[in-house]
Amino acid sequence: MMQAMVFNPTYCRAQQTLDSPSSSRPSKSSSFFGTRVSLKRGRNQLRRIPCRSVRIRSPVLKRRLVVKAVATPDSALELPLTAENVDRVLDEVRPYLIADGGNVALHEIDGNVVRLKLQGACGSCPSSVMTMKMGIERRLMEKIPEIVAVEPIADEETGLELNEENIEKVLEEIRPYLVGAAGGSLELVQLKSQ
Repeated sequence: MMQAMVFNPTYCRAQQTLDSPSSSRPSKSSSFFGTRVSLKRGRNQLRRIPCRSVRIRSPVLKRRLVVKAVATPDSALELPLTAENVDRVLDEVRPYLIADGGNVALHEIDGNVVRLKLQGACGSCPSSVMTMKMGIERRLMEKIPEIVAVEPIADEETGLELNEENIEKVLEEIRPYLVGAAGGSLELVQLKSQ
């Protein structure tokens, strides 16, 4: 007979085979070290072997209690709605935006609504809506619960003045794609001032 020693009796499973068949009568017995469990079924016979558990005390195998911090809305961590606190929270997300060539600035606080200006690459990025909703807005609302909405404001400084010359510059960037893909053309016909 082969025997295996396990460290946890809950995980003691069939891991041995017996060379000679034993009685097919199921019986349960217990000992000082553990409980006997069934091992193998074969030809209407149930074989049982002892399964022993041993406690080993070793500094290497000791479990250590680890406490992890979880961000929860706590009044001690909440900040009042002020321009200084909004800037403080924005300072936490700025490194991620700057790494992608963008930035964010506080435009105004109107009641409980915060208006932000996405700058640089963030202002023209197609995923700026996701950046605003899932990143910036979420972080601001976690830290400053008084905020009911965060709205983006277009960065006027990076935009071009609306005139024929600037429109032609933008169209020059688009025309090669139209000609190459569809054989089309694009022309400015008229610019009406408002």
